[in-house]
Amino acid sequence: MAPPLKSYEETLEHCRQRGMRLSKQRQLILKLLWETEEHLPASVIYDRLRQQGKNIGHTSVYQNLDALSKAGVIERLEKAEGCLYSHKTCCHAHVQCLDDGRIIDVTVTLPPELIAAIEAQLDLQIIDYRIEFFAQTSKGTYGS
Repeated sequence: MAPPLKSYEETLEHCRQRGMRLSKQRQLILKLLWETEEHLPASVIYDRLRQQGKNIGHTSVYQNLDALSKAGVIERLEKAEGCLYSHKTCCHAHVQCLDDGRIIDVTVTLPPELIAAIEAQLDLQIIDYRIEFFAQTSKGTYGS
């Protein structure tokens, strides 16, 4: 798992320090993810790179996303409709808008006492966490 990475350049340096191969395709994917705050499916990453005139294949995009997410340098969100990718690697929460499907990253820091209580209950050490919230743009009776 990678430490919280704060920039594209820091991400490249982290990969280099760990001996990770940084092919041109990996760099293109990382740069694209760092240029957006969106959570993107692989197909959109492929389309955007092709629109920028980058010569990259579908298989290369999928394989590199898999390698980068397994290395912990990008985030992979597994959703029913497929995986979404983002450059965020630090503790954060996701707010999913039920109206339009957007996923918004927000920083949430859990109280140390809560983390300690969970660790004690499970006899495990918490090293990272993700929280997911669901929201809608107007107050209504969703799910009632």
